[in-house]
Amino acid sequence: MKKFNSLLTMFAALAIGFTSCVDGNDPDPVPTPDDDVLRVDSNITSNTTWETGKTYVLGGRIAVTSGNTLTIQPGVIVKGEVGSGSNATALIIARGAKIDAQGTASSPIIFTTVADEITPGQIASPNLESDLSGLWGGLIVLGNAKASLAGDVTETQIEGIPPSDTNGLYGGSDDEDNSGIIKYISIRHGGANIGEGNEINGLTLGGVGSGTVIENVEVIANQDDGIEWFGGSVNVKNAIVWNAGDDGLDTDQAWSGTMDNFIVICGGETDHALEIDGPEGSFNAGHTLINGTVLGSSVAELGDFRDGARGTFENIYFTGFPNPATTDGRGDFSLSGDKTLATFADGALKFANLEITLAEGVTLADVFKNGTAAHATSVAAGANTVGADKSAFASSWSWAAAAGAIADL
Repeated sequence: MKKFNSLLTMFAALAIGFTSCVDGNDPDPVPTPDDDVLRVDSNITSNTTWETGKTYVLGGRIAVTSGNTLTIQPGVIVKGEVGSGSNATALIIARGAKIDAQGTASSPIIFTTVADEITPGQIASPNLESDLSGLWGGLIVLGNAKASLAGDVTETQIEGIPPSDTNGLYGGSDDEDNSGIIKYISIRHGGANIGEGNEINGLTLGGVGSGTVIENVEVIANQDDGIEWFGGSVNVKNAIVWNAGDDGLDTDQAWSGTMDNFIVICGGETDHALEIDGPEGSFNAGHTLINGTVLGSSVAELGDFRDGARGTFENIYFTGFPNPATTDGRGDFSLSGDKTLATFADGALKFANLEITLAEGVTLADVFKNGTAAHATSVAAGANTVGADKSAFASSWSWAAAAGAIADL
């Protein structure tokens, strides 16, 4: 039913017309009957500002090219047209380019679909449900930091972008690379499929360096992952993912940064709250996930650590997951494969202060597999001593908070 509703919304969105049209490089569009809705049809090849009070419609896959900065002022709404395959819309910050998207707690920047009737000043969509996904692509930020890539190459193409588009390349050797600033943004209804099993994440970070600032980010109803890191060293603070269609947080290719203070709210199609993959080349690095709260669903797993996963995971609280013994493994926390068992044994993969409110009749060993139960504690609902600081997610900027989705966490 959800997919059917998505198709209905997509067809409806295709019928929506916009009367204003502007090249992405033109700061002074020709006035039209609705000059507050501006269409962007080409790559951004000079420093450009998107202004408060306006809505910008992505007419395709739009890249900010190397050497240029896109500034998005507080309160701006960015809408992607409906499309899939080569017609999927997305905003790409290419290597060497920057984004300066600094919303505020009272005036966030919202990325959504053209089918969304939201206007500047609103937080909740007036017409779309919070689990409707796949109606456009997402936000992709690429940089020059190191990634552990197959064959030990130094660069590769980001998933979700066709190989013919060289603005999709990421990777390099500069771990202090700066791709700009992202603060107080909400990304919604994305994850368009560009090919079989190849969707775009809500927020994709490929080879993004530690000079980049990312704070207060929300991803809602993305058909693929909420946030996915591919290598890089960027730190992220205060992130919330609600109703991801695949994984809430996904890490790959030896990302070496820190995710501090996060909430993952699993939905009816979420696969894993956390999916943690190991390096693909000889470069090894671990990342850190700390201070998180994860609300489960009947179909989601707490976490899957795969292919020699590395890193530190501590102060994380899990609740609302089913009994894995009666749900074909749904609701467990597992280490997959000999490589991952080895990194856990030698301390390259570390867990500390994991807490969970268990379903009735379930034990820690039922949920936390492969010896990870030694680092977990069972607590009564609401008695957790670890987890996210919810105060970072105010209802003035977060739809999840405004909808009450985190009220009981």
